[in-house]
This record gives sequence, structure tokens and C-alpha cells, in this order.
Amino acid sequence: MISRFFCPLPLPASGETQLPEALAHHASRVLRLRDGDPVILFDGTGGEVAAVLRLRGKQCFAELQERREVERESPLRLVLVQALASGDKMDWIVQKAVELGVAAIVPVQAERSVLRLAGERAAKRVEHWQQVAVSACEQSGRNRVPAVAPIAGLRDYLARPCAGVRLILDPAATQRLLDTGRPAGEVHLLIGPEGGWSDDELAACRSAGCAGMGLGPRVLRTETAGLAAMAALQAVWGDF
Repeated sequence: MISRFFCPLPLPASGETQLPEALAHHASRVLRLRDGDPVILFDGTGGEVAAVLRLRGKQCFAELQERREVERESPLRLVLVQALASGDKMDWIVQKAVELGVAAIVPVQAERSVLRLAGERAAKRVEHWQQVAVSACEQSGRNRVPAVAPIAGLRDYLARPCAGVRLILDPAATQRLLDTGRPAGEVHLLIGPEGGWSDDELAACRSAGCAGMGLGPRVLRTETAGLAAMAALQAVWGDF
């Protein structure tokens, strides 16, 4: 399997380009790729470029070859609005959401979120999650990297305009996915924290026009619920 790498700088049309230090270290020292090995590069703007690795001492270059305008994005634009989860659950959620085709991720601070982040710690964690998204794109073949938004309060998020519909997972909701018509725009999927949404939060979401949706008779964990819902949405309206 040919290794894929995200190169954040715009890739030239041809010739040779020097790879960023972190990328070069990962290719040569972690993956132990050799001079002349084939690789695939993408810069996040769409498409990918076949290349050949060129090692010169500690520096690493890519000899660019054919550019392929291949797209692997879903026709369904899914935005995951995920309440902060503790431990490494957020890493797992971000990674798997990207693999499932999410277009963007919005972490929100909920009343019952165990994880509390603010200031520099919040910024560093978002930066880490963005790198998790990059790695998931490299692995899954995606050429566009979903953005991980800065952490927001739930009500701050609800005050923003939404170019589509908002669906909130609620175990008490009677509406199921198949009862919902295909949306014309984005689908924002709101997932609560370990302790679930509070009554006040559910009321605020309903006031903002969020439609409640259930996933059957079983109560799923926060790290399961969003991924299960995204897979179901992709199967019904996306490209699964």
C-alpha cells in the first residue's frame, strides 16, 4: 500500500518539492521509507499527486509526477457537533468521524461534560484534534481535511446560522431517521456528553429549531452514538 501524506503547502504543478520537517521525519524515520519509494501527496484543496521520495541526508524531497483530480467526499455534508468527552474518547470520535466522511467537527462544552477546557489548553487540544483529522485523511484516502472548529459553548453554537438542518440525538425522541426527509443542505448532528444533555440544553436546542432523533431502544455512549448516526445517515443519504 502506497503511503499518503498531507502536505499543507500548495503543491506545485510539477518538479520537486521539499517536504516539511515533521513529514520528512515520519516518512524516513517512522515508516522507514527509502529513496525512490512511491508516495501520494495531497494539500487539502482536492486531488492528489503521485510522487517519488528523494532522500538527501536528513532532508526529504518529493519528485512530483501525475496529478489526479480524484474526489472521495460524500455528497452529504455532515457536521458533527460533539459535546466534549473525557480521556481519549475525543481522539477516537474525531478519527472515526473523518473516516466516515464528516465535513466538519464542532466541539462544544456541555453542562455535563466531564472534560473542561479553556484558553491555551483548549487551543492546544483543538490543534491536536486537527492533526488527528489529518492522519485519518491520510489513512482513509480523503483529499480534503475537515476543519475542527474552536471549542464553543452550546448556546454560542446555536446562535450561529445553519445552512441546513440540525438533528439532536435524544433517547426520548420518537422520530427515527427514516421518518426524516432528505435535507437540502448541511446536516448538523448534535451529540451529548457522557451524562447526556440537560433539560435546559434540550429546551434550548428545540427553541433553536433542532429536530430530536432517536437511534432505537438502546442508549448509546457518546463515543458510539455519533458514529452510529453518521453511518446510518451516509447509508440513507450519502455514499455508503
